[in-house]
Formats: sequence, C-alpha cells, structure tokens
Amino acid sequence: MHTPTGLKANWKQFTLLVIINAFVGGMVGMERTLLPEIAQHDFQISAYSAMLSFIVVFGTVKAISNYFAGSLANRMGRKRLLILGWLVGIPIPFLLMYAPSWNWILFANVLLGINQGLAWSSTVVMKIDLVAEKQRGLAMGLNEFAGYLAVAIVAYLSTVIAQSYGLRPYPFIIGVVLSIGGLILSWSLVKDTRHLVQTEAVNHPQPRLMNVFKETTWKDPILGTVTQAGLVNNLNDGMVWGIFPLLLANQGFSLEMIGIITGIYPAVWGITQIGTGALGDYWSKKGLLFWGMLLQGLALFGLIIANQVLHFMLLSACLGLGTALVYPTFLSKIAEHTHPLDRAKSIGTFRLWRDLGYAIGALLTGILADWFNVTTAIAFIGGLTLVSALVIWMRMPRHLSS
Repeated sequence: MHTPTGLKANWKQFTLLVIINAFVGGMVGMERTLLPEIAQHDFQISAYSAMLSFIVVFGTVKAISNYFAGSLANRMGRKRLLILGWLVGIPIPFLLMYAPSWNWILFANVLLGINQGLAWSSTVVMKIDLVAEKQRGLAMGLNEFAGYLAVAIVAYLSTVIAQSYGLRPYPFIIGVVLSIGGLILSWSLVKDTRHLVQTEAVNHPQPRLMNVFKETTWKDPILGTVTQAGLVNNLNDGMVWGIFPLLLANQGFSLEMIGIITGIYPAVWGITQIGTGALGDYWSKKGLLFWGMLLQGLALFGLIIANQVLHFMLLSACLGLGTALVYPTFLSKIAEHTHPLDRAKSIGTFRLWRDLGYAIGALLTGILADWFNVTTAIAFIGGLTLVSALVIWMRMPRHLSS
C-alpha cells in the first residue's frame, strides 16, 4: 500500500518529531552556558584549551555518531536508532550533577555526542522521508527551529536556576525530564519511515553516487561545498559556545545577563529557521549559504570591538540569523542532490564533517587563546568563516536551484 508523503498527509508524525527534536536540543542547552563556569568554579581549570575540552570531546563523538547513524538508519530503522539515542542520553544529567572530577564531565559529553548524533540524525532523516521534495526546506527549517530554540530556552532556564540555587545539581534536573520524556515519546508514539524511501527510490531522476563518502566530502562541487561550509559553521559555533560566555564574564556581566546574551544567538537561530528554511524551497540555496556565512564572519569580527550590552546582543542576533540562513539549507540541499537510497548516508557524512567543526573550533580557539589572546582566536575563526563564504561563491554552480 502506498503511503502518501507531504506535510499535510503526515502532520501528526511530523509534529511529534518536531517536539522530540526540541527535547534533543534541550539536552545541549542545559550545559551550553554553565560548563565553562563549572570548569573554573568547581574544578579550578583556567587554561582555555583544557576548559574547552568538553566541546572537543562532544564534537568528535557526535561527528562519528552522525556518520554511523546514516548507515544504521537504513539497516536498523529510524525509530530504533532514535530510541537508542535516548537510552544513551538518560545518564547524562546525573553525571553532570554529581561529577567528582572533570573527567566525569568529559564522559558525560561522550554520551551527549552519541545522544545527539543518533537522536538528531534520525529525526532529520525521518522528516525528510515524510515530506515531499518541494517542502524539504520548510521541513528542515521546522526541525532546526525546534532543536535550537530549545537550546536557547533551556540554556537560559539553566542559568536562572544556577543564579538562585548554584551551578550544580539543580540546573540539570531539566535534562532528567527531557531524556525520560524523549524516550517515552519515541518508544510509544513514533512510527518508522524507512519504507517510504523504497517507494520514493522507484524511478527517481537523481543518479546514485559512485562513492558517497568521497562525493559528499569534497569531490562533488555541490555536496563538497555544502560540507566545507557546514564544517566551518560549526567550527565558529564551537568557538562561540566556549569563548562567548568567558568573553562576557571578563566584561563583568552577571551570570544571568550572560545567559540572556548567549541565549539570543540560538534563539534567533531557532526562530528564524522557519522562514529561512521555507525560503530555501523558492530562492537560490547558493545565495542563502553565501550570505549566511558572510554575516557570521562579519558578526565574529564585531565581537572584537564590542563593549556594551546592546552591541553584544545585536552581534549575537546577527550570528543567529547568519546560522539560520545556512543550517536548514545544508540539509535540504543535500536531500535535493542525492538519490533516496544514498540520502541517509550522505547526510551522515555531511554531519560527520560538520560536527567535527565543533571539535576543531574548540581546539583551535583554546590553543590560540592560550598562546595569544581571545581576540586573536575570534579574528582567526572569523577569517575562516569569510573564506568559506568565498568558496561557496566561487565553487557552487550558479543556476537558480543551487
């Protein structure tokens, strides 16, 4: 029996997956603002490279999990992969609450990387399976909207709780609710979508890729350009994640104000993706990618000269808007340019390189900040982001659909 695709026909499952992805995003949000403070306050870690080690661990493990998630989604099914991601996620908040040493925090981020790689990847692939080709930009916009708005909300809530009750354990109770709730919803209500791929693959016009890993990594001018931009995007996000709260703390801002300013970035990123994702269904995806990376690079350079609350708020919003222009476009462009039977593996390969950007960004930032200063680190990452925009402009084909 043929199962129809499209948002209208599958709105109940799609909405459920949007809610679940918000839970996935919230798992990152609960530690996004607090861990640099915990490193300094609870474990007396002062070196930037050591302080940002949790992002290196998280990014590396998430990247590897993303890659295997692409293959596993076809083999074991999307729903089972989602459930496995949540099972891995349950211990995370407890480890963050009661970690007696920094190594326990790092182990929690190993599990968080697996949780994010499996759970987020499976919700992405399932939404792409459910919707028609002309709605995939909107679908990815809604997916990333839910995930990153949740990052912002939970990041802010965790800082408010920490301001009143301390850094640990109370802010991480949110993670207990999210992980158990995500598991229950995934287990009881989600339906697998693997069968839809087989239906779509019949007479599909897009040719199969000769080597999915090579083509997605660099060889294909469209897929390779998207992948390098994804890596650089998360490279600068890894820097912002680790350095932005410390930069604001050095300016003398309170923990609550740091939470507000840093929360603007994922909030704008999350909310505006509904519009930018849908825009990608009608406007040049190449244009969205170029302008998004350009805006990010300029905003990062702005952080160097900012010295007032309003400056940092506006720059945080610009970073969010720049990221919103590119994030859903990455995934919808790959889905558009791959055969259905190659799609999950190609998305997994892209997400491997994209999320290695977290690790590379945190590592580069820590080394540059320790050897030189924070300003040098921000300028270097901002420069890389502008180079990435130039690569998009020069390498990606110029016809409208790209």
